[in-house]
Amino acid sequence: MVAAFRELSACFTAGVFGALINAVFVWGAGAAGLSALIGVNIAPAWTPAWLYQRLVWGGIWGFFFLLPVWNGSVYLRGLVFGLAPSAVQLLVVFPNMLDKGMFGLALGDMTPVYVLIANSFWGIGAAWWESMNHDRLRFKARL
Repeated sequence: MVAAFRELSACFTAGVFGALINAVFVWGAGAAGLSALIGVNIAPAWTPAWLYQRLVWGGIWGFFFLLPVWNGSVYLRGLVFGLAPSAVQLLVVFPNMLDKGMFGLALGDMTPVYVLIANSFWGIGAAWWESMNHDRLRFKARL
């Protein structure tokens, strides 16, 4: 039981770390004007509320690393797993919660590409954390 909680904790923490990398990218690209340069109107302020929401959801998405699929590259798994939060952002959050249109196109035509890139940062960051901790926290009976 303790091993299972360690594995859950490691996956959640990997997701939080990936979310921190994602947040730094999104905030940095907005602050530096890179998102505006490609025509995407996403430039969030670095506030505790903005960061907290991303870290918690990133941790939740990190539970994807519990899935016993794809024994290949953990980084490729991270990139593929990053498609799930991208799909939710583009198909649920932007059109239904933020009223920014399907795929967030009201924020700019390149928004879908920008979201995919941002969430690839989550996937690679989470995969890196998972790979650094996986061997130490591995337990025999997977969930």
